Formats: sequence, C-alpha cells, structure tokens
Amino acid sequence: MQKVYFDNAATTRVRPEVIAKMVSVLEDFGNPSSTHGFGRSAKNHIEQTRKNIAKQLGVKASEIIFTSGGTEADNLVINSAVRDLQVKHIITSKIEHHAVLHTVQEIEVFNKIKVSYVNINSDGSIDYDHLESLLSGSKQKTLVSLMHVNNEVGTILDINKVGDLCKKYDALFHSDMVQSIGHLEVNLSELNVDFTAVSAHKFHGPKGIGFAYIRKNSGLKPLIFGGEQERGYRAGTESVHNIVGMDEALKLAYEHLEEEKKYVVDLKKYFVETLKNNIEGVKFNANCCDPDHCTYTLINVCLPIPDEKAGILLFHLDINGIACSKGSACQSGSSKGSHVLTEILSEEDLQKPSIRFSFSKYNTKEEVDYVVDVLKKFIED
Repeated sequence: MQKVYFDNAATTRVRPEVIAKMVSVLEDFGNPSSTHGFGRSAKNHIEQTRKNIAKQLGVKASEIIFTSGGTEADNLVINSAVRDLQVKHIITSKIEHHAVLHTVQEIEVFNKIKVSYVNINSDGSIDYDHLESLLSGSKQKTLVSLMHVNNEVGTILDINKVGDLCKKYDALFHSDMVQSIGHLEVNLSELNVDFTAVSAHKFHGPKGIGFAYIRKNSGLKPLIFGGEQERGYRAGTESVHNIVGMDEALKLAYEHLEEEKKYVVDLKKYFVETLKNNIEGVKFNANCCDPDHCTYTLINVCLPIPDEKAGILLFHLDINGIACSKGSACQSGSSKGSHVLTEILSEEDLQKPSIRFSFSKYNTKEEVDYVVDVLKKFIED
C-alpha cells in the first residue's frame, strides 16, 4: 500500500533544513528575557527572525508579534479591536475559518456588538457591492475580517479592493492570511491591511508558532498577561526554536517560490485532467480550477457517489494510505457538513461527498494516478 499525503492545506511536511536549524538552536537554551549572555543569545535569535519576516513582508519589525499560530492571532486581533478600539460593528463572511467565525459569534453575544455577513457568490467570491453597501451604511466603528485565501475552496480575495473600500469608509481591516503567506507574494506595506494572522505549519514550518501583523500605533492591547514579551502584546516565554524554524521555512518558501509554484501548478492541472478523464460526472467546487481567482495549492472535488457509499469514502481512502480532507481538517472530526460548501453549493451537490486535495512540492504525478485509480475503483465497485 502506498502512503500518499494530499492534505497540505491542513498542515505541511517540515523541510529538512528547517528541522536542522531548529535542532541547532535548541542548544541556545537561555530564557530570552534573561539579561545574561545565555538569555541575550536566545533573544538575538528572536529579534533577527522578527527583522527577517518584516523585511520579507515589507513592514516594520515592531509590527510582527509572535503567537502560537493563526488561531491565536485571529483571536488577539478581533477581541482586542472590540475591547480597545471601540469597534461596535464587525463585517465578515460565513465562509471564514472558524477561528474568525466562532470568535465573532462569541463577541456578538457577550459584547452586544453588531455583526454583518457579506453575501457570497456561487463561485466562492464575496459580493464586493454588498460589502460597500454594508460599509457605507455603518454608523459605528467597523472592523472588516475577510480571509485572503479560503482554506476549503481556495478562492482568493481581492485584498486590494477590500483594503481600498475599508480606507474609503474609515474601517479597520483584518485578513487571515494563513493560506497565502508562503505561497503568494505579499507586501503588506502596499495593502490597506491593519492586521493579519499567519501560521508556520502551512509553509513547511513547525506547528505551534505563527505571528500577527499589527499595524504600528494601532492601539491594540494584550490578551495574555504576565510579562512584557512581544512588546507587551503576548506574555510568556517565547518558543525560540519554533520561531527560528518559522523564519527558515518562510525564507525557503520565498527563495524557491517560483520553481515550486510552477511544479505544483502543473501537478494540479494534471490532477484535474486525470479526474475528468477517469470519473464521469466529477465536479469542481467554487472556482478552484480558475488560476486567476483560486490558489494553486488545492482543489475541492464533488464526486458522483451514491449516499450508501458516501459515508465510507474517507475511510476507504485512508485504508488505502491516502490522506485528504472532507472540508477542512479543523472540522473533519465533526459530523456537521462544511459550512463553506453549505453557502455555495446547490442542495443536490450538497448530498454528494466533496473532498479537498491540497498539494506541495513533495507530491508527484504517480501519486495522483494512484489516488484517481483508487477513487475510480471505489465508484465503479
């Protein structure tokens, strides 16, 4: 049995160079908050990483705040914006990651703020006219929270357009960039974005580390108290080896971006064509095959499988060594359907199983052939 990993939107394999760098840094065991040489050595790793990431994204080092990952960064920004920046109205969408959706829902109940959901088109894009209507009609301080690349169907937000609309109507703009940083060229200084969330394990870095970009002089205050780490935004001793691992992973991601993107784009095209040629009635959700409006790193496939077999599809793929996701990995343990697909698919297509396959430089066309062969036999049996 082959072992095939097509779930890179959930997490990625850590690059060997990243592991080696992390292991070497573990020898600098000092507490970064200590003033002696051991502590200063550890602190230097952190601050150099901060400078490197800031330079890559075109921002100031002081605007990069290390967190445990994208979820914490999203929570920090959204909760603090309501508490510290007098935000009384949040505009988001119903296809956001649950790190945003659930946070907003909690705030709506306990802080009694207004929440508006921008309309979603059938291709997974937002209705920009509706967004402007919501912004123009808002009479209170507003935060817009819309993800750059959707984690289930891959739709890319026109982040320039949203940023310009937010600036026009004096709204704050937060974008979850977990699926875009490390895969797309991003210069935050050229965007009207106030806050972002990033996670290292999405671009071949370690788990448990990420960062928030918080525009200088934003007025945000910490959610976690107890120390002055991370310029007071996040108390707690920093995970030095993970921070350095993220730095190395991001550096390598952008050093090899063009060659690795070309490889993955070709692989995705091959996967799509092979599915079309072997499985009659296969559909591709949203605009996941459109290279101009969708990330090159994934496809979301609706398969022509009857109800009696649909329930065991993922189990069948798993026992054949194939890793992929029903919706997103963050909800794969739930019996509920995908909240993203619920918003964009017809009732008929919602009755069929949809699978997300997501790719990296470590995948091959031979793996694609194997997966399609397993799917074809399962459907035909």
